[in-house]
Amino acid sequence: MAELPHRHVALRTAESPLPAVAAHARQALLGPLGRLVAVLSRLVCRHPAGWRWLARWHHPVLDRLAAAHAHATCVRAARQVPAYRAFLRARPGTRRRLSDYPETDKLSYVTPHDAAARCWNGRLPSRGVVVDESAGSSGQPFNWPRGDRELRAVHRDIAGYTGLVFPMRRPFVINAYSMGAWATGTTTGAAMARIAVVKNTGPDLGKIADTLREFGPDFDYLVTAYPPFLKHLRDRLDADGFPWKRYRIFASCGGEGMTEALRDYLEQRFALVRSAYGASDLTIGIGAETRFTVWLRRRLQTDRGLREALLGADEQRLPMVFQYNPFTTYLETNERRELICTVTGDVLQPRLRYNVGDEALLVPYRRVVELAQADPVRRAELRTAVAAERMTLPVLLLFGRRDSTVSYLGANLYPQDVEYGLYAGNPHAAEINAFCLTLVEDAALETRPVIHLELRRPLATAARDALAEACRSGVRRHLTSVSRDFAQSLVEDPTAGDLRVELHEPGQGPFAGPQKIKNVYLVR
Repeated sequence: MAELPHRHVALRTAESPLPAVAAHARQALLGPLGRLVAVLSRLVCRHPAGWRWLARWHHPVLDRLAAAHAHATCVRAARQVPAYRAFLRARPGTRRRLSDYPETDKLSYVTPHDAAARCWNGRLPSRGVVVDESAGSSGQPFNWPRGDRELRAVHRDIAGYTGLVFPMRRPFVINAYSMGAWATGTTTGAAMARIAVVKNTGPDLGKIADTLREFGPDFDYLVTAYPPFLKHLRDRLDADGFPWKRYRIFASCGGEGMTEALRDYLEQRFALVRSAYGASDLTIGIGAETRFTVWLRRRLQTDRGLREALLGADEQRLPMVFQYNPFTTYLETNERRELICTVTGDVLQPRLRYNVGDEALLVPYRRVVELAQADPVRRAELRTAVAAERMTLPVLLLFGRRDSTVSYLGANLYPQDVEYGLYAGNPHAAEINAFCLTLVEDAALETRPVIHLELRRPLATAARDALAEACRSGVRRHLTSVSRDFAQSLVEDPTAGDLRVELHEPGQGPFAGPQKIKNVYLVR
């Protein structure tokens, strides 16, 4: 049978015309269905109150509708996006379900095709487009054009979430994300202007301190920034004698993971700290923390039964936990537990089963509720955790990039575990500006992990020794508690706990060179 014209490349068959007829029927149904879902979603979320209503009344039936919407987006893109049409033509096959469509990523899809070819109908509009640039953490920065409708939808989502999670009376947002072409900073500033007074300071500690003093404690402040910068801000304001008790200051962060130890450290000053998950490749608002997800994450730290039920018996890592809206970002995982995302909203360049390189698990909200109901303590805690926000959206358990580890004596050491050890109960934590992890072979040809610490300021010898010992013992203690492989290594060879801590003056050692937007935690 001759190959169908390329506009139907997603529906090839070599056996009988009946499957092709069925495929055309599905295509005819999916197109209007996708458009209907998009219109309804746009109408409901036009105002932040509509977004909150949808988040609170999400039902499992809607997950199936969201899957059909994602499938419809792929079917439509196979006809109307030149780059995707060529991508599928090079990977022939019968595609009846969403999972039949191959994954895309930067290497296979973005790099071979120019920006216009990845747009609907192969056209990059001449106006009304904002180009974001990714931070280049994967080695090369990429440019991501976004249309006006797409940006407005993102702004609505951010504004709706913020109004639901942060109880502010007179909101004043201090946007401390990096400005310029970076997606998070500019988009956050524009979104927050819908619901608050906004000042885009960028990551400037002096400007933020001046702003807080200038406008005073009559406002409720929300500082948006990367997690390490929030620590720098707390330490700087403490050093300046800032009157925290007179102010109500919340914090929203993203761009990288955050440990509960760092959250506890920050919430000694901030009224509330919540994190969000996004990617410049996709959208900055894929998922976000709620009181429910923070409860679940902290419960996973201590509840072995719940941990094994959700993560598996051998999982030592504690993932970030978010809720997400499948109608705007439909999520799947592949056999390697890599996160696959289809952005189904009004986007200029559709992201179609896009693999961003993060490892994750997806859990229905009702599954967590069922596990909580099985235990009276969990049930009582859950009731308190969901009382205010009442969001019923599905749950994303995010472990981060698959290659973010250092292997040592058969154990995987993760940067987030090192961060726990550095900050949890450490009286000298305020002296730490940044850290990174590496493996070094010593003169005896033994390989040991080295934790490099960048100091906030020069310290006397006694203070340096106290800081190094507190960090060394804290990291060793935390690794022993979370990693059975590491704990067993200590039993077999006590010298395995010889974790080296090296202190560096600001901007020295591995922290020398141009300052990067995001911290680098592994030095190869």
